[in-house]
Amino acid sequence: MLTHPNPDPVAFHLGPVSVHWYGIMYLIAFAQFIALGRIRIRQPHIAAQGWTSEHIDDMLFFGVLGVIIGGRLGEVFFYGFSYYMEHPLEILAVWKGGMSFHGGFIGVLIAMFLWARKAKFHLADVYDFIAPLVPLGYAAGRLGNFINHELPGRIASADLPWAMIWPGIDHPVHPSPIYQALVDGLLAFIILWIFASKARPRLAVGALYVTLYGCARFFTEYFRTPDYEVNILGATISAGQMLSFPMIIGGLLLLTFSYKFNKK
Repeated sequence: MLTHPNPDPVAFHLGPVSVHWYGIMYLIAFAQFIALGRIRIRQPHIAAQGWTSEHIDDMLFFGVLGVIIGGRLGEVFFYGFSYYMEHPLEILAVWKGGMSFHGGFIGVLIAMFLWARKAKFHLADVYDFIAPLVPLGYAAGRLGNFINHELPGRIASADLPWAMIWPGIDHPVHPSPIYQALVDGLLAFIILWIFASKARPRLAVGALYVTLYGCARFFTEYFRTPDYEVNILGATISAGQMLSFPMIIGGLLLLTFSYKFNKK
């Protein structure tokens, strides 16, 4: 078995200011968005749409607001409503962790809608452009969860080579943030980047990401201790799976629509 390294969540201090690893992971996520975006605008089918590096920088400002506001509100309303109602000031303590992907996803959708209107881009083209830039940023966020020893996994067999003793838990568990960084993040990125490297029907790239993430998250949730579980038609699923299932269905419908009506 492995033992969680349990690092100090604070990376370093700048006078009275504590810089947390969780925040650094978000900075890495935003930096890779810019780096990959600059690679993406050199792809011929993307360059033909008129994308520039200035668009990426401008878009990132809107995206950051969408991620932070949406992610935090998603955490509040999807996972910890009663707690945050009793401790409302904790809603602002984003450096402690606690950001919902599904909330951040909705926040980014809204932010990109506003940016597309401002920049006069077709909304579907914006979604298709940013989709391959998201998964590695998500992986960085999950590494931040791991450093903060958040999101422990379900009980794992002691015979599993990578089973891990988690801080505050006296039995081996699956290191679920690592699973999600690798599957929901890295694997989804590889598939999506290859798919998006060629011209596709409008909305196909965005739809594929929604489908991929929904499927990946539904799978990795089996290894993560659920925030809570719900019973739907006799089947018990976690909150994360409940939120991911509509993404799978919606993504498949959008992908079908894209290839049927937008192929030209």
